[in-house]
Amino acid sequence: MKILIPFLLSLIAMLQYRLWEGDGSIKEIKAYQLQLDELKKIAEEKKQRNDALRAEIVDLKEGQESLEEHAREDMGMIREGETFIQVIQ
Repeated sequence: MKILIPFLLSLIAMLQYRLWEGDGSIKEIKAYQLQLDELKKIAEEKKQRNDALRAEIVDLKEGQESLEEHAREDMGMIREGETFIQVIQ
């Protein structure tokens, strides 16, 4: 009996240490959960960005208006008979 009690106490102490500080501890699991949440947030932002780019690609392939808008904004193109006025502030 004298040997059993210290053995059980040391076993409990060892298991408690692993629970709070060792491999797979509660602290480590919380850190992994925070990291996972951050990665999910980044993935969601990238998914939204990809969806917007896909929509823009479809619009460019199908619509002439979008293509014209890009040509005007990015390349400074104007139609025949139009007058280009640049306002500098």
